[in-house]
Amino acid sequence: MSNQTELRHFRYFLALAKTLHFRKAAEQLYISQPGLSRQIRQLEEHLGLALFERNNKTVTLTPAGSFLQRELSVVLTHLDEVLEQAKLISEGVLGAVKMGYVGSAMQEVIPRLLLQFKNELPDIHFSLQELDNRQQISALLAREIDLGFVRLGQVPAGLEIHPVWQETFALVVPQDHPLTVDNFREVSQLREEPFILFEETYSPAYYAQVMSIFADSGFAPTVAHNTVHANTIFRLVENHFGVSLVPSSLQLGYQFNVRFLELGAIPQRAVLSVAWNKHNRNPILQRVQQWLEEGSNIAR
Repeated sequence: MSNQTELRHFRYFLALAKTLHFRKAAEQLYISQPGLSRQIRQLEEHLGLALFERNNKTVTLTPAGSFLQRELSVVLTHLDEVLEQAKLISEGVLGAVKMGYVGSAMQEVIPRLLLQFKNELPDIHFSLQELDNRQQISALLAREIDLGFVRLGQVPAGLEIHPVWQETFALVVPQDHPLTVDNFREVSQLREEPFILFEETYSPAYYAQVMSIFADSGFAPTVAHNTVHANTIFRLVENHFGVSLVPSSLQLGYQFNVRFLELGAIPQRAVLSVAWNKHNRNPILQRVQQWLEEGSNIAR
């Protein structure tokens, strides 16, 4: 590779590889379109290979360009992490960990975890981003986050997973529903009701567990609606579109005209796990992993 190739050439390449559109990539990079075209031509000349195929209407990656995009994305992500860690160290902070989490974890688990982090790992900076299970897996594989708090039973190759929290399930009914804490006995009392559930794609393992609750109760539910958002579930229940079954912690932090009936007597429990990329080289991650696996007190 020519020593004239600079880091900016690679960043320009990745922007164009993502958008496959010179104007859009140039706007994202805050440079002119002719300037971007010139930088890409320079990179191709320096490397001695074609990265893009161009015609009047489309821009596509060559096989070499696709390979370079995959590998450079990992390399530059790690470089950004190294530079960020160095900056934090210069400011007196040991390092940083980026965390993703499913929304239900914010009701109890994440606040409790952050308090423990503050007390036991005060020299580490934590940043948070709410992402669904699939988004977290993608972000972990791309090393865009260091830890993910997911409701999954298994993860793709290259990732590790460890359960950290379990809780009961609860039925959710409208506030004026005839079923109350006093007269509720079993899930089958709602067998004639339409159910509003999290989508199976939200977490196949979680969905299978919910279905096992219905199977143990002797019926298959009529599923009227599926969603990945707790807010949507509660709004639909509130407006009498059906009833639901969710992790009990979701009754915290929401203000809807619904009633929760906890299912403490059944064996099923909603499990929250922490996942990470075992190839992640963040020097702080191993310390946090060890604390989560051995020293933490968030599992119950």
